[in-house]
Amino acid sequence: MVPLAHYLIFSGILFAIGLAGVIIRRNIIVILMCLEMMLSAANVTLVAFSRARGTEGIPVYDAQVLSLFIVAVAAAEVAIGLALIVAMFRARKSVETTSLNTLKD
Repeated sequence: MVPLAHYLIFSGILFAIGLAGVIIRRNIIVILMCLEMMLSAANVTLVAFSRARGTEGIPVYDAQVLSLFIVAVAAAEVAIGLALIVAMFRARKSVETTSLNTLKD
């Protein structure tokens, strides 16, 4: 059995990579993917704690059900985010954050 610390280290590294991508990158599509990576790191943490909290080898599924809701919300976020990116591309002909210096076109 893999110890809980390994899952938490993996989740922390995944979250740090996602955070670095959000901070460093300028492309909105890449930023959206990095946000999804950060949500996946949170899901890994939830599921790891759920598995570790189990008694007599039987896991508690509360956090795993919560992670399914997070995945559903993330899917809705991606749909709305991509719609906004398409609208911005049509108006500005770019998906770079540097072209978003004003609210007016």
